[in-house]
Parts: sequence; C-alpha cells; structure tokens
Amino acid sequence: MAAERLHIEATNDIPGIILNPEGFVRVYGRGLMGFNPDMSAKIFGWIEEYLKSPARITTVIIAMEYLNSFSAKVLVSILKEISRVSEKGSHYFIHWCYEEEDEDILERGEFIAATLNIPIDFIRTPDITQSFLSLRI
Repeated sequence: MAAERLHIEATNDIPGIILNPEGFVRVYGRGLMGFNPDMSAKIFGWIEEYLKSPARITTVIIAMEYLNSFSAKVLVSILKEISRVSEKGSHYFIHWCYEEEDEDILERGEFIAATLNIPIDFIRTPDITQSFLSLRI
C-alpha cells in the first residue's frame, strides 16, 4: 500500500506536519511538545511506507517558530529517516526557514545539519508564519 497524504494540524504546542507522497514534507509552527506516541507512530509509520517507493525528489521545508529539545530530537529523527531516500536512488532537499532575528532557530538547524552530516539550505525570512504559506504541498 502506498503512503497517503498525512496532515497533522499545528497547535500552540505541536508543530504542523504535512507528509505528501508526491515528495513534499513540511514541518512548521511551535515545537513545545513532549512525547506523543500516537503522533510519533503516524509520522514514522508514514515515513516507513514512503521509503518503500519514494518520489524521485523529496523536498523538505522546515519553518519553526520555536523548537524545544524534545521536538528537536523528533525533527532530527524525521530528517535522518527522510535522508534515506538516497538509498533508493532518489534525492532530497531540505530548506530551513528562519526569521531574520532568530539566531537560535538558525543555530539549531546548523547543529542538526552538522550532526546528521546532511545538506540544509537556510532561508532567512522577515516573517516565518508567512514564509512557507505560498508553497503548496
């Protein structure tokens, strides 16, 4: 069974996540959450299914307003798994959007890129909440 589109709505504490089997992944909002086994099962179950037959190109857009340590660990796991598309001969691109004044989010992204040894394109924007809305996935 092929992966189907999965959309987890953002709340004040949980980032929004859109997983599209056509090769688009979006994570946005505020990551203040603690462990949520149901949400983790949905996300990583989707990724496992997607990796069986990934799109030729997978584009990941990260646009976080806040990212606590636990949310960062989850995001690291998501990016690590998504990067496995290269094992199937596919390619991936990760775009990390951050607000002009938000050095913490930029540094968190740079740390993740270095930790996983994956390329991330950093995009500075005046308003994180508007930066990714025009990108349809």
